[in-house]
Amino acid sequence: MSSSPPSSVSASALSSVSASSSAPASSSAASRAAAPTQAELLDFARRVAADAGLVASLPLDPEERTWVRLEGPRGSEAWLIGWPPGTGTGWHDHADSVGAFVTAAGELKENSLAARLPTDGWRTLELTEGVDRERRLPAGRGRAFGRHHVHEVLNESPDRHAISVHAYYPPLPRIRRYSRTGLVLRLEQVERPEDWQ
Repeated sequence: MSSSPPSSVSASALSSVSASSSAPASSSAASRAAAPTQAELLDFARRVAADAGLVASLPLDPEERTWVRLEGPRGSEAWLIGWPPGTGTGWHDHADSVGAFVTAAGELKENSLAARLPTDGWRTLELTEGVDRERRLPAGRGRAFGRHHVHEVLNESPDRHAISVHAYYPPLPRIRRYSRTGLVLRLEQVERPEDWQ
């Protein structure tokens, strides 16, 4: 997930929502063994983002992000997330998970690093010039990414909510959060699933 959801928002009525357009998970061992690809996660996120009824069912808060957990393909973790105007995730990665997300309503901006970072054993890194990438993702657009992808996602609109669909495999073992000052990236915190579920 792009960030830990706010604990003050309750989505218990929607927490077991399954995307009706996704294929049901098979109980066979062979199906469970086949991990979904980045392309499959992106396809799933696109189909869910196109489900207007599901997207409209997400309760929106004027100040905090809201979310509902979805059933992703073949054991993946998926979320429908509402972004109030001016909110964002801060710099983070999803550790060993691959992922994808698609904007369902509004527009999101993704800032990312086009550099492979060491996965562990550091607290501060100095980045080189030219590693920054920016993507604008209006409704219907999305992207997939690999392991250890460092990015931040923002709703820069001053007055409009954005809604997005995110999927990760394997289910997020941890999220590493970073602060950034110029070209200096610093590891600040490591979150585990119990911190956001």
